[in-house]
Parts: sequence; C-alpha cells; structure tokens
Amino acid sequence: MRASRLLSILLLLQTRGRMTAQALADEFETSVRTIYRDIDHLSAAGVPVYADRGRTGGFQLLEGYRTRLTGLSAAEAETLFLSGLPGPAADLGLGDAMAAAQLKLLAALPAEGRRGAARVGSRFHLDPIGWYRNAEQTDVLPSLADAVWNTRRIRVRYESWRGVVDRDLEPLGLTLKAGVWYLVAQAGGRPRTYRVSNIRGLELLPDTFQRPEAFDLAGFWRNWVKDFEDRLYTSEATLRLSPTGLRQVCNVSPLAERAARAAQDFDADGWATVTIPIESIEHAASDFLKLGTEAEVLAPPELRDRMADVAQELANLYATQKS
Repeated sequence: MRASRLLSILLLLQTRGRMTAQALADEFETSVRTIYRDIDHLSAAGVPVYADRGRTGGFQLLEGYRTRLTGLSAAEAETLFLSGLPGPAADLGLGDAMAAAQLKLLAALPAEGRRGAARVGSRFHLDPIGWYRNAEQTDVLPSLADAVWNTRRIRVRYESWRGVVDRDLEPLGLTLKAGVWYLVAQAGGRPRTYRVSNIRGLELLPDTFQRPEAFDLAGFWRNWVKDFEDRLYTSEATLRLSPTGLRQVCNVSPLAERAARAAQDFDADGWATVTIPIESIEHAASDFLKLGTEAEVLAPPELRDRMADVAQELANLYATQKS
C-alpha cells in the first residue's frame, strides 16, 4: 500500500507541480503526518523532492526531473484516455485503478503532451447507455470480474424467461453492449451467454478451472451476436413508405434503418418500397403502427391483416356518436 502511494505521490507532483501536504493528504485520504513520512521516504530513495515553506508553499520536484513510462507517445496516451470509460470501470470495481492508470499516463508525457491528453477528458465524453434507459443493476459485477480474472468457478441463481435456475459456471469473460453487461461462461463444457442483471445470487467457489487456451472472447461474441440476430429476425415484411415514413422508419430498428438507406424503388409520388426483417407479426405490427398513414404494409398478408384489424379496433374505440 505504501509503495503504491509513494509512486502516486511522485506522479502527482510530476503532473500537477507544487502541492501542499494537506492537498496530498486529502487526495489519498490519509493524515498530513503520513504524507510527511512518505516525502521523507521519497527523498531517502533519491527522488529530488523539496518543500517550500509559507502560505503558498508545498512539495515539488526539482525542475527537470521526470520519471517516465517508456514507449508511450502522446497520441497513444490520448487514445487511452478516450477509451477509458469511467462508468464501466466503476461497475467492475476498477474506478480507482483507472484513475491511477490515467495519472501514470499523464506523468509519462512531456508538458505539451499532458495538456493534449488532459483535454480529451474535458472535450469527449462516452455514454454507452441507450436513450430513455437507465443503467442496469450491476452489484455482482466486481465479484464476477474477480472470478473472470482469477479463473474461479462460481455458482449463480439465474432468472430467464424459462424460470429461475441454480447453475455452476466457469466464467470466461464480460462484455458490455449498449449499456448492458453480459457474462460469457462455460456450462457443461461449452460457452454460453448470461445477462448480468438477471443474476439473482452469486457465490464464488473456492476451486479454480482451466481456461481454454484457444478461447477468443471477441470472436465468440461476434458469432453469438450474429447468431442471435439471425434467430431473432425470422421473417420479412414489405412496406410502401412515404418520404416522411422513409425518414421515420429509421426509428423502428437498425435493420429498418439499413433498409431505408438502401431504398431504390420509388414511385411517381415519391413513395419507396422496402423489405425489412421482422421478429414476429405482433412485434412488427406494433412497430409499424407508429408510422401511421406514412406506411402501408404490402406483405406478408398476415401482417397486413393484423394492421387492418388494429386500425379498425382503434376506429371503433375513438368513434363518436353522431346526432
């Protein structure tokens, strides 16, 4: 703990310049006396740190002294600052570790490079949560991250659409997609995917497991997502869209947006005919009704009939008694 704090003090002084003992104590949540002892240890180790007395005084390094991380350019450091998402890191219990890593990155750079890297955090913000959604509960994430990192077997109580089950798993990795965390874990000798927010209970087991050497988390996830989407969208619908509908259909689904952008078949009135993958008749009817009279379903017949039935039900619901 002390060694880590000593290094952090050194990097802070290198990055920020002069700092008071009280400011350092507040930074590390320790006493001023402990900071004075730490400074003595740094001096004894040959670090040229000295104190300025008085109201504006404090500790600082001898001008020109630097400790460096080798092989890191300014552009690389800026990229790392941009890729470090504080929200997901905190979810995993790595918020403090990320802050320390960013401090080391800043310390690795010359003054101009530090200013450039620091600007990244003030001018770019990455928010992985979708619109009108809250981040899911991730209380078990730090424990899951520990199990993944240390190849520890776990026992979970998991709730799916089929019900609640207890299962022993071998965690292989964690993935964040659109603000939702997923666990990839072995069950019965094959990797499966579990939504972290559906884990109702978690127990870290004492024994470890042998991680498959050939397992590729990124490759597995790409294949799983493609397979999931292929299984989810099992049919197609043909729509006739007005110019307004062509713009609004982009809000229905990413696949609808892709179809709209590829539209080429326009009639004399400017309406376009597009084909859009759909999950089911009910899902599609619910989605396409949002387009109102800016869209006409041409096929399949079952979807066209369902749209007509709902339209009639709405007409009946809102019909007024005429005198």
